[in-house]
Amino acid sequence: MLSYEPGTTLAHALDPRTKLAFQAGFAVAAFAYTTPRGLAALSVLALAALAAARRSPLAAASDLRFVFPILLAAPLFEGLVVGPPWFSLAQARFPALASYRVVLLLFVSAAYVYTTSARDSRAAIQWLVPGRSGRFLGLGVAVVFRFLPVLVADLQRARAAMRARLGTERSLAERIRIVTTAGLRRVDARADALSLALQARCVAWNPTLPRLAVGWRDAPVLALALVLAASPLL
Repeated sequence: MLSYEPGTTLAHALDPRTKLAFQAGFAVAAFAYTTPRGLAALSVLALAALAAARRSPLAAASDLRFVFPILLAAPLFEGLVVGPPWFSLAQARFPALASYRVVLLLFVSAAYVYTTSARDSRAAIQWLVPGRSGRFLGLGVAVVFRFLPVLVADLQRARAAMRARLGTERSLAERIRIVTTAGLRRVDARADALSLALQARCVAWNPTLPRLAVGWRDAPVLALALVLAASPLL
């Protein structure tokens, strides 16, 4: 599951602001260089980010598998033509490269999620966005980071329960309805429980967050982030 996992990897040791800067620079370069050669170079960086988090591309792809049908649909539909040859590779080329670019961005984001706790992310966001807006945004990110994996686990349990009851014999529409209904019920229940837990713990609007410090490991990553961000101008 795509969630934070404590560890001692190089990516874990980096300051969260450094990792956010790398993501931003990577995104700028990914939208600037859309050719196969440019995406090939960015692929190396995305794989390096996963390697720094000690996660394999297959594991990350498994955690992100829910988005792949959407990414595959764009080039498939764009390439369809009326009449022979029925599918145009030239028309499907651009959306296929765009979908691959999104995959690379998701891999880099996954490396961040694997190696950055919710508290560190909140501290970084409140540093980047000072004041009340930053506190509100940081609290929202912290809640989402903790809440989303639980909801995904609920959906997976609903699917497993449906299969155990021979739900696979039903039509696709009926299976989607069953899982969606169960998921919405769990969302309501989780939201009520979350609200009660926040009240019981007297959630702090401005809590004591971990201290952020840029170390020597951050320097080359920050330099790379700067180069990526400035690369469209070079």
